[in-house]
Amino acid sequence: MRIGELAERAGVSTRTLRYYESRGLLPACRAVNGYRAYGDDDLLLVQQIRTLQDFGFGLEDTRPFVECLRAGHPAGDSCPASLETYRRKLAELDAVIGDLLAVRDQVSSQLLRAEAEQAGGPEPRCELRG
Repeated sequence: MRIGELAERAGVSTRTLRYYESRGLLPACRAVNGYRAYGDDDLLLVQQIRTLQDFGFGLEDTRPFVECLRAGHPAGDSCPASLETYRRKLAELDAVIGDLLAVRDQVSSQLLRAEAEQAGGPEPRCELRG
């Protein structure tokens, strides 16, 4: 298939495919006429990249999965480097979740304090300053 068909089937732009090619993630075979030619394995590769990016992986993080697919594994996540990338991403997510929980606790404490102050005293007056 040519680049336009691959782009359409994968749900990406031809520009995206050329970018993947320039980063060494998508091999570009050339037909006799000079056009890029792709197969179903390339479609699977692009779909793997897009899925990982949808999960929050950076483009470079997709490289181990791409290499695993190119090595002939039916799933791009069955190689040791892919598994390590999953582990690293989970650690990043756990850290972000921890930070968010800490912020949530702070906001919750502020809310409880503010509600207690409101319940215990008169309505605050707001003064306009000019």
